[in-house]
Amino acid sequence: MERVSSAALFPEAFQGSRDGVAEQMALVWQQIKAPVIVPLLRTAVFLCLLMSVMLFLEKVYMAVVIVLIKLFRRRPEKRYRWEPMRDDLELGNSAYPTVLVQIPMYNEKEVYQLSIGAACGLSWPSDRIIIQVLDDSTDPVIKNMVEVECQRWASKGINIKYEIRDNRNGYKAGALKEGMKHSYVRDCDYVAIFDADFQPEPDFLWRTIPFLVNNPDVGLVQARWKFVNSNECLMTRMQEMSLDYHFTVEQEVGSSTYAFFGFNGTAGVWRIAALNEAGGWKDRTTVEDMDLAVRASLKGWKFVFLGDLKVKNELPSTFKAYRYQQHRWSCGPANLFRKMMMEIARNKKVSLWKKVHVIYSFFFVRKIVAHIVTFVFYCLVIPATVLVPEVQIPKWGAVYIPSMITMLNAVGTPRSLHLLVFWILFENVMSLHRTKATFIGLLEAGRVNEWVVTEKLGDTLKAKAGGRAARKPRIRIGERLHILELGVGAYLFFCGCYDVAFGKNHYFIYLFLQAVAFFIVGFGYIGTFVPHS
Repeated sequence: MERVSSAALFPEAFQGSRDGVAEQMALVWQQIKAPVIVPLLRTAVFLCLLMSVMLFLEKVYMAVVIVLIKLFRRRPEKRYRWEPMRDDLELGNSAYPTVLVQIPMYNEKEVYQLSIGAACGLSWPSDRIIIQVLDDSTDPVIKNMVEVECQRWASKGINIKYEIRDNRNGYKAGALKEGMKHSYVRDCDYVAIFDADFQPEPDFLWRTIPFLVNNPDVGLVQARWKFVNSNECLMTRMQEMSLDYHFTVEQEVGSSTYAFFGFNGTAGVWRIAALNEAGGWKDRTTVEDMDLAVRASLKGWKFVFLGDLKVKNELPSTFKAYRYQQHRWSCGPANLFRKMMMEIARNKKVSLWKKVHVIYSFFFVRKIVAHIVTFVFYCLVIPATVLVPEVQIPKWGAVYIPSMITMLNAVGTPRSLHLLVFWILFENVMSLHRTKATFIGLLEAGRVNEWVVTEKLGDTLKAKAGGRAARKPRIRIGERLHILELGVGAYLFFCGCYDVAFGKNHYFIYLFLQAVAFFIVGFGYIGTFVPHS
């Protein structure tokens, strides 16, 4: 006997029950909207507008400083004593300081030869330079390859040391700290640090060391990064835009005003006396480089940024690698801010204005507010006002300030101005991960000390693409799907549809575009895909 559903027998009753549930939900929404939702959303709008103004003023301040630097041509060579190193007939090579070059690496199969070769090619008196390869590799095959490469350069007369340890405690900071304990380091005056994908030009030391030799209060000289794979895909172009702004504006302003900025962890030269006075390397956060820079600055050491000295390196081109990197770069500063805020405030060696700059501008606005306001305001609060029309956002806060912040950000990479819309959408997507990481750092939650080495590909893609009958990479669906991005995309899409049907402020154009961006990333169609053999 065929069974018949109750809905088929009593269609009017079933439809009535569904309508009743919908009416009850609408009634509940109306009851909580006025006393709860509207006040909460208005508070969120106020806080987001306040953070937007803070960020906008910071961007304007840095833009004014950059204009003045360019106008008055305040190059580092004019602000500090700089004289080229010259031969001394009496002293010979002993007139030159001894430089240690550290290359920390971990399973860097694709790029180890590039970095070791570039370091060994640095121009400096051969008896006054030591190349130190700090290999934390866990793959015995890669470990052997790195050791053989070091032996090959040693056979050519290069003073190169291959150092390993029996654990990975402290990750990169731990490796650098162990490297400084060797007896031969006692004779070194300065230490240059290069990550495994960095390739300095031969004249790197000739252009950096004079600042340290001629200015005893300078503790760090930092070079700019040059990206060899920026044209690899759209994601690397977006990264280039963000990092170019960081170097051409943020680092330049810090160097020119307060002689302070965050050490980038590579492509820089430290005075070993400054490093030691600051307490050496610490592994309490995932930004050991920034930690060291803040501590050294509080001891009164000055930093110099050389914007015209560029060191080639590689951007992460897979989304997985980039996401892990951004988690580390966002979580670490927030956690360091939590640990050091009171120490900075109580410091007696630096001026009040420098302390305000470090606490407010460097940490609070750039490392915390910038991430939170980007995601919360543009991806949560603005869409929510579509559903709650009682809450209005002034046009200056929703349109004018974001537009001006975007234009100020774009000055770092003029060649990518036509990609500005894509950059905005991509940065808003990435702000999801940065905001999450920021709160993890502030609250010292579960993944606060998670350290995943950024994957470098070198020429992997070219080599595999050049192979005959290269198979299309097989990627599991679980590896490509990103649930958080899909969830936010669905929320934005729903708000966009609601705005089309009932709204009056035309936010739906932005909401649909941003939803598509979240969906593209959520389904894994971003960055490059690497076939694993």
